[in-house]
Amino acid sequence: MGAALRTRAEALHRTPWHGRWRWGARPAIAVSVGAEAQPRQGKGQRRVWRITASMVTSFGGALVGGLGKLQQLLWGEASIESDCHTHTRPPSSPSSVHVSRALHLARTLQTAISALDQEATAHPAACPAPASAAAPIPRQSAQHGPQTIVRGYAIVEPPWSEADQPSCREQKPVRGHMSNPVAWQMWGPEALELAKQSDRLIFISIGYAACHWCHVMERESFENQEVAAILNESFIPIKIDREERPDVDRIYMNYVQASTGSGGWPLNVFLTPDLKPIFGGTYWPGPGSTMTGGHIGFVGILDKIRNIWQDQRQRCLDSAQDVTQQLREFAEDGSISRKEGADQDGLELELLEEAYDHFASKYDPKYDGFGTAPKFPTPTNLSFLLKLSQYPKAVADVVGAKECTKAKNMALGTLSSMNRGGMHDQIGNGFARYSVTRDWSLPHFEKMLYDQAQLLPVYLDAYLLTRDSEHLDAVHDIATYLTSFPMHSESGGFFSAEDADSLYRSSDKEKREGAFYVWTFKEFQDVLGDRDADILARYYNVQDEGNVDPEHDAHDELINQNVLATSSTPSELAKEFAMSTEEIEKILTEGRKKLLAHREKERPRPALDDKIVVSWNGLAIGALARTAASLSASDPSSANKYLAAAEKAAAFIKKELYNAQSHTLLRVYREGPGDVQGFADDYAYLISGLIDLYEATFNDTYLQWADVLQKAQINLFWDKQHLGFFSTPEGQKDLIMRLKDGMDNAEPGTNGVSARNLDRLSALLEDEEYAKKARETTSAFEAEIMQHPFLFPGMMDSIVTAKFGIKHAVITGEGEQAEEWLRRYRERPAGLGAISRVGKDMGAWLRQRNPLLKSMNTEKAGVMVCENGTCREELGYGMDGLAIS
Repeated sequence: MGAALRTRAEALHRTPWHGRWRWGARPAIAVSVGAEAQPRQGKGQRRVWRITASMVTSFGGALVGGLGKLQQLLWGEASIESDCHTHTRPPSSPSSVHVSRALHLARTLQTAISALDQEATAHPAACPAPASAAAPIPRQSAQHGPQTIVRGYAIVEPPWSEADQPSCREQKPVRGHMSNPVAWQMWGPEALELAKQSDRLIFISIGYAACHWCHVMERESFENQEVAAILNESFIPIKIDREERPDVDRIYMNYVQASTGSGGWPLNVFLTPDLKPIFGGTYWPGPGSTMTGGHIGFVGILDKIRNIWQDQRQRCLDSAQDVTQQLREFAEDGSISRKEGADQDGLELELLEEAYDHFASKYDPKYDGFGTAPKFPTPTNLSFLLKLSQYPKAVADVVGAKECTKAKNMALGTLSSMNRGGMHDQIGNGFARYSVTRDWSLPHFEKMLYDQAQLLPVYLDAYLLTRDSEHLDAVHDIATYLTSFPMHSESGGFFSAEDADSLYRSSDKEKREGAFYVWTFKEFQDVLGDRDADILARYYNVQDEGNVDPEHDAHDELINQNVLATSSTPSELAKEFAMSTEEIEKILTEGRKKLLAHREKERPRPALDDKIVVSWNGLAIGALARTAASLSASDPSSANKYLAAAEKAAAFIKKELYNAQSHTLLRVYREGPGDVQGFADDYAYLISGLIDLYEATFNDTYLQWADVLQKAQINLFWDKQHLGFFSTPEGQKDLIMRLKDGMDNAEPGTNGVSARNLDRLSALLEDEEYAKKARETTSAFEAEIMQHPFLFPGMMDSIVTAKFGIKHAVITGEGEQAEEWLRRYRERPAGLGAISRVGKDMGAWLRQRNPLLKSMNTEKAGVMVCENGTCREELGYGMDGLAIS
């Protein structure tokens, strides 16, 4: 093993829990733990290092030594309940376990609450679902991928009651929670200083507007006078919107995931006045909740924490210090590879093969998708699988031609099953967050902007690969959702989400999950008439008694209700009902319109999260721009609509959330610009969207802005010592550490997006410094990618580009041949490459920025292909010059 690789392997050995057991850890179940560190030989004879027993043991020891002390303080000796076994201490020398078994050690942090049983959660992106011994596991609010089934609990912090302390009500109120009796504070200098002055614990509750279980906990606990009295008198309660402060959320999500083996929202954590965590979890049952299963609830947790802080404060502080140190080591993603002067070894194409092998092993051939319930769309994974067949031939030589075809088919099958299933709003538009069931029939009903914005280009590529009208219908469905009420604001930006919960009728008093989307068979009959109701009921699998399994209806909200999912075809229905296919198709089309009209008229729409978040808007801008460009020849009317929405959103951000003097971004707009400065993902996603927008319009003001933002991102977030981008700028006083975002989850990894941006800009601008930064960005995560390449599919473009480069096609002049070439280029699926256009009235800035274009004859119609510092003419307007051998 080379010295550099040995250095990284040893570094990972020293920090064994480094990034491995988070939401992404469960997918790593193929990893085995042995007595010694053993390299595994891949098909390409490349050594791949895996977690070893000593790593697991040292991890467990660190947890017991640091965090376990506090748990014993809080709860005394207690056992931990987990998947299949009960331990009073972590195993000392496991011989062979999954990463999921290794999570037992992480749960030692929570040693404490023997009364707490398992809780189903998913990796971050939605709310976790509570469970009890008596009740079935309800719908889970999923997060970013596969998950473990573990119940985690958190603690609360003390507010203040002294007469000389400012009242919570005098502080800036938290929107959406002003009516709570809990005196919520905003995360900011005033509240944090108040915690120090009053020497009280801080209780943070992190969620987001569309989070179902956040609403459940609010109803049960935060609207309860008993809970409010304890929080207000003994803690400093702070409400945080994770979409506004993802930096805070991620730090304490890492803590909860490390300590419980799972995570989700609401995320509840108790902090010392200097922001060190001492206890945390997700949903806890409130007073009177039916979800307790006879176990301790939120009030009991509050009492325990309050008493320990009052009676054994110094021991709490000492333990919190140890916890934070371990947490810092846990959060070293993107910093291990370059430690102690390790050289950049480079990443090999065999990593793509390993990533493929993982997805192939997890593929569900019966229902499509990956793993079991719940199932997530995870668009970055699907995009990678589609791209495998579009990469250079050398990739297929490594991965295998049959494997590349299988990868494409797995992605296409998953996209079709999602489109036909309950995740897709069958009579409206858009996709829900994820599926609770293996067969995609029952969704968690919230709709997130970032899901639509990522699914759109994946469905677009599926259509461009297959020319299947089903995928094209999905493209228009999502694009319509994005560009219509309620998601597209009149001002131009895109709103964040629609809630899962709503009133079934305006006269109802309580909201129900999915109420806006579900139907009874009687409603079908009332709206459609008997004949058409029978036909549409067969098409959408609508049953008299409902089609939702009671196992997934913990609150009895879906009794006799049906989630619409396509279960037949027009041709099958034509045979069954002795009608022509054309008649059936007409009935289905008209029936959908009637159902939609009834829903819009009779049912209150779910609450809208009307924040405009720069990062998610960047994703939407890019998705709509690419879609518009690809459909500009075949459907110019729709293309113009989508492009106009993308340009309007970009103009809104530039006007309201961009400082032209400092070249910096604000993160959020709601009734005016927010106070929070943009994070690295805001820059990365917006830069990506602007590059797509440039390639759709050839208006180089978009490319110029992307260039300015890229320089700002490097200036604000670049790690000069270990390379890669931090998520937050330097010097933030309200954070206990800086993290890097590398893995792809519900949202693409910031560093993967950044690496691709740098590659594209380096080609478009002929900028070697950008190309170097792209290589260094990927290199920062070298050790992590080598361990688990399937957690970094967004980095694969950069790995391939490092081997083969990236080509820049330049269209010059005007003419039919040039337009035809552009049409064919745009109708190809996404791959590696960049395109620009220069002419008499376009590209002036680009010609000044890119030295290769300064001497180019821009009036002569043609296509030039530029790479490695030179340009050559693409004779005959073919596509061969863009191929990479």
